[in-house]
Amino acid sequence: MYWGSMSEFWAMGGYGLYVWTSYIVTALCLVWEVLALWRRRAAAAAENRGLL
Repeated sequence: MYWGSMSEFWAMGGYGLYVWTSYIVTALCLVWEVLALWRRRAAAAAENRGLL
């Protein structure tokens, strides 16, 4: 696709709100998942240290 200006790019032919909201929600879910995995790993490591 070709956009004549940055404002046209951000508007995405009228679907910009949907497109950019989808990207933001996806990025937040990915960050949340990484943080949850990190916390579970830390908790498992702490529990493992307690068992040894």
